[in-house]
Formats: sequence, structure tokens, C-alpha cells
Amino acid sequence: MVTSKFLNPKNDVAFRKIFGTEKNKDILIHFINGILCLEGPSMIKEVSFLSTVQDPEIACKKESIVDVLCRNNYGREIIVEMQVTSQEGFEKRAQYYAAKAYSRQLNVGQEVGARYQDLKAVIFIAITDYIVFPSKTDYLSNHIVLDAKTYAHDLQDFSFTFIELPKFKINSIEALSTMIEKWCYFFKYASSTSEAEVKKIIDSDLVIQRAYEALNRFNWSEIELRTYEKEIKRIMDNQAVEDYMKKQARQAGEQVGLKQGLEQGLEQGLEQGLKQGLEQGLKRGLEQGKLEGKLEGEKGKALSIARGMHLKGYPLEDIMLLTGLSKEDIEKAKF
Repeated sequence: MVTSKFLNPKNDVAFRKIFGTEKNKDILIHFINGILCLEGPSMIKEVSFLSTVQDPEIACKKESIVDVLCRNNYGREIIVEMQVTSQEGFEKRAQYYAAKAYSRQLNVGQEVGARYQDLKAVIFIAITDYIVFPSKTDYLSNHIVLDAKTYAHDLQDFSFTFIELPKFKINSIEALSTMIEKWCYFFKYASSTSEAEVKKIIDSDLVIQRAYEALNRFNWSEIELRTYEKEIKRIMDNQAVEDYMKKQARQAGEQVGLKQGLEQGLEQGLEQGLKQGLEQGLKRGLEQGKLEGKLEGEKGKALSIARGMHLKGYPLEDIMLLTGLSKEDIEKAKF
């Protein structure tokens, strides 16, 4: 299944191997410092990995596990999350994970006598392979809590950084200038990058070089590669199920729409037919009424003439001939 030399860092198995192990801890530190633009005294020098299970009570029932959770040398907790498939409300999930990491600092198992003022800041970093914020044009966005009037940064314990890879448009190695751009290029194009291209990217940066080496499939064991491929299959299966459900929903919607259209068409047709029938009936009735009225008028005029002829002694045959009345009509008439 895997043919390229470098594997895909967006794959959960590869991502955790590169950024979630003691062996590659320096890669994680390098990545965090680069993405958050930390320099001088602010730079992270050490991290310790924490349990990625956010809520043990529901982890077995519902996914509540982050990709990487660590604590830096300043005591701040950092969550690094890779999200490949589009997920509605991912920004809310990010806030939930940050809140869980924050509150868990005071949970059972922590130091006795822990107080609220002992809580340390939580930093959430997300790399997504889909667009989270459609209204934003930049691929990198940083979110903090500010005073709505003064913009003062009084509440400093939460920050969120999102990297939306579809918005990252640099596809030329020569155009890469910042560490953020190099890391974004790594996530988006590593699996299709050649060795010669990697040499252009890394320059003298040995840590970036190690990140690519960690993706080199020839450095993976057979068991690790099988696990990697199983993750690919899992994603493909999930996507197939999602596509099937969307197709079924679309077909069901089309059938409902067709049924409603037919019902509406029949209803409109019936209404229009009744309206046209009524209009035609009224028109014909008026025409028939006019005709009958006309005939009645002519007949009445003939009867009047017949009366005059009868009074003058004209024979019945002459009256019938001149008025066009039948013998029965003349006999029924009272002169």
C-alpha cells in the first residue's frame, strides 16, 4: 500500500511516532517553539509527556483522547492535535480539551492542597487538513481571551493556535522562509517530497531533518508499517461509510422531493382543472342562457303574431306557415 519513501505525517500513527514519543521529544519542542514563535527566555527547553486520555470515565464509550499532551519547563500544559477528517464543532472540541486539561490539574492525584492560583496555562495547537474557519483567509490563526472594551489580555491561561493546511498555498521549496512555513510544508507535502528536495528544506536544521528521517518508511518496522496501513484503511472505511450515508440521504431527499413535487403538481393540476371547468361551465351556461332567452323571445313574438292572426280568422295552416309554430304550440296557447 505504501510506495513513497516518506510516509504521511497527517496519519495518526505517524504523527504520534514523530511528536508523541520520548525518542523524538526534541522534534516536538522544535515544532512548538517554531509554531508559537517563541524566542529567548520564552523558548521551551524541556517537556514531559502526560496521559492523553482526557476523561477516563468516558474514554471507553466516546473518544476523549488527544494526540499529544505534555507539560513544558514552565509548567504550562500543551495539547497538539492533528485532525484529518472534517468534524463539525471541532473548535468547541478544542475548548473542551483545553478545559479538561486545565481542570484536571486540581483533580485527585495532584498535590495535596492544590489551589486555583496554582493552575497553569493551557496551550492548544491544532493542525487540520480541512478548513475550520471559512471566513478567515490566513492559514495560521491565534486565539486568546481579551477584554472586549480595552483589549487587555487579563485572562492569560488559554490560547488556541489553528493551522488550516488547505489555506497554505506555498508549494515551492524556494519560497519557504520561516520555520512556520517549513513545518506547514512538512505536513502538507512530506509524503510526496524527494530526498533532494528535503536537503533544500532542512539547510542546517538538524531537527527538521530528523522529522523527515522519522517519516522514512525504511526506518519503520513491519509491525509499525502494518499499524500505519491499518490507520489508512480505517480512515478510508470511515470515509466510505460517510459517503454512503450521504448518498442514501441525498437519494431519500430526491425521492421525497419527487413525491412532494408530484403531489403538488396533481393538486395544482386539479385546482387548475376545476377552475378551468368552472370558467368553461359558466361561459357555456351564459351562452346557453342567452340562446334560450333568445329562443324564448322569438317564440313569444311568434305567439303574439299567432294570436292576432287567430282573431282575424286566419286558418290554422296559414298561422303555422307564417309563425313557424307547431300545431301543439298553437293549440296550447290561449288566445
